[in-house]
This record gives sequence, structure tokens and C-alpha cells, in this order.
Amino acid sequence: MYDTPPSKASRRSDVDPFRAMDVMAAANRMIAAGRDVISLAVGQPSAHVPRVVADTVSDFLGKGRVGYTDALGRVGLRTRIARHYAETYGVDVSPDRVMVTTGSSAGFNLAFLTAFDVGDRVAIATPGYPAYRNILKALGIEPVEIPVGPEDDYILSAGALARVHRETPIQGVLIASPANPTGTVTPPEELKRLVEFADEGGIVFVSDEIYHGLAFGPETSSALQFTNRAIVVNSFSKYYCMTGWRIGWLVLPPHLVRPAERVGQSLYISAPELSQVGAEAVFGATEELEGIKLGYERNRALLSEALPTLGFRDIAPIDGAFYAYATIPDGFGDASEFARHLLETALVAATPGLDFDLQRGHRTMRLSYAGDPAEIAEAVNRLRAVPGLGG
Repeated sequence: MYDTPPSKASRRSDVDPFRAMDVMAAANRMIAAGRDVISLAVGQPSAHVPRVVADTVSDFLGKGRVGYTDALGRVGLRTRIARHYAETYGVDVSPDRVMVTTGSSAGFNLAFLTAFDVGDRVAIATPGYPAYRNILKALGIEPVEIPVGPEDDYILSAGALARVHRETPIQGVLIASPANPTGTVTPPEELKRLVEFADEGGIVFVSDEIYHGLAFGPETSSALQFTNRAIVVNSFSKYYCMTGWRIGWLVLPPHLVRPAERVGQSLYISAPELSQVGAEAVFGATEELEGIKLGYERNRALLSEALPTLGFRDIAPIDGAFYAYATIPDGFGDASEFARHLLETALVAATPGLDFDLQRGHRTMRLSYAGDPAEIAEAVNRLRAVPGLGG
């Protein structure tokens, strides 16, 4: 035993919890105890990995060796990702600008570490994905949160960004389209204005495109259609149904490729080779993936119809991703209490809005419709039976 006090946690680790993960943990404990919980809490596809991925990875494992790759990733996968931009967006991207990452989470780490210095200011929309704010803070970068809401369809405009920049200059901006938690898609003409404003002002533009492929009507554009200076973050987790494989990618401007490679060599060595093999194969699974997307569309239609009748208000445009974001019904306390109430009484898990908006999130909630359509339909039936909802 030692009498000296324990060492303290670092100031950089003092970030908010990811409440969606806390809700998932609570739901998992109930499931382990035999309760029939349906989770609308986490943005994770319920579909199995596409068959071609399983077969290709099985064949690769049969060769008996899985090892490190270059820090930038396997050449075959990087080349296939570059081809994806030509096929999908008509954009010529060199494989030399592509870096394979351990999920988009590592992609954000590498993007922020190579593009910004301690003390730099990076604008993000709120409500927004909490990891943006938390990673930036942990790295000593200041997140500048710009509120968006029903009055502007939850879209951060170039005009709003310009006003913030005039007040106190920013060094970067991160735009997600489709967005988490709102599901909104930034229209191509607005994305172009945002990119041009950033380029003209020497502001680093980071484009979160991890929900591309999951838009239901509005056109989804890549920032690379308007500039070669942006940092694009993408992932195989969402449209491609490979969450647990922890595999994503960056498209970097040429001057940041070597810095990102150097940092990646020390932080991660490389993304998992087996996941890279599966990721290259998944580009051949479009028919299967589009079938899974049809299930999301059915879920989306069901929630779009049901939520207003249950008393939810200010529902964000459910344009893409697989989320509905709304103000909770009147008659309930804050969203955290409401989430606990739904879990206990309806066995339905959902995420309180404080994850995404520290100022207004106590009255909002995100519901994920990434699950099986039968499960989502049952979840809606359970919500209708909660006293005070749907009455």
C-alpha cells in the first residue's frame, strides 16, 4: 500500500460521455437478463455483412497469414476507393491521396492532428455528432458550435459560417451530410458555397461523408466535386454494413498525405488487413446493399408517419442516414428521463439529445431506424402503448 495520492486524469480526458453508448450498455444488460429490448439507440445496421465479404475474407484467412500493411493501406483498396469517386461523383481522385483508417474515428483523429494546431478553432453544427466536439477538445482544439434548428432545416449555411468567422476567425469547419443526428442533407448548392467560402478564407474544410449512399430523395454531393483542398472522411460502417470491422478512409489534399502517414504509422501502424480485404470486396455487393437500404426506407416511412401522432415535434427532415431527431412530447420531463421511461416501460431504447446538443438537447431525442423493419414496427407499437403517447 502507498500513502501517496493516485495520479489524476489528464485535463484533455475531461470530455462528455457518449450517452448513446451508455443507453446501449443499459439495454444490453437488460437483454442479458432476459428482457426483450428493441434498440433505437445506436446507428448500427442490423443486417449481416454482405456475402461477398464473408467469402472473400474466408478465402484470405485460408492462406494463413494476416499482417501489417502500409500505413496508408493496401494499394488494391486505395485504388478501388479512388475508382469509387470516379464512378459515383465523376471526380478524378488519385489513389495516392487515399488513406485507409481504423474506422472513421481514426480518420477524424488523423485529420484533426495533421490539419490543426493546439488552440485552433474549428466550427461544427449543433446538434451534431458528439465525437467531433470530444475529439477536438481532447486534442486541444477549440470546437466552435453553431446552432442550427427547425427554422433552417438543421443545415449550417455559408452565411451563418461567415458571421461566426467575422466575429472571431476560425481555422477549420466540419460539415456532415447526411448528418448525425438529424439525417439532413446539405443541398449541393449550399455545400458548394460552404466549400468556396472556406477555400477563399484559407479555412480547412473537413467533410464527413460516412452516410453517403443513405439518402432518400435529396441529392448527396461530395466536397471533392467542388475542391481538391478538402479532407473527406468516410467509412465502411454505415451503407456497407461493416461497423465491427473498424475500417474507413480519408481523401487528403496532397500536402497532408505524408503528414497523415507519419502520424498514422505511430498511432495505428495500419488498419487491420483482414478488414481491408473485406472492404475491397464490398464494392461488389451493391445489389445486396441496395436491398438493405430498401428496408431503411420502409422504416423511415413508418417513423415519419408515426412520430407526429406520438406527440414528437420539430422533427428534422429525415433526408438521409437512418435517424429521426425531434423534440420529445409534452408532458414528460427532460429527454434523459424520457429515455429511461421508454426503456423501463416499453423496452425501447433511444438516445437523449444531450449527446448532440448540450444547450437544447434536454428536450430532444434521436431514434435510429437502422434495424430490421419488423423490429422497428414492433418498437412503434410499443411506443403507442406508453401512457401519454399516441393518446
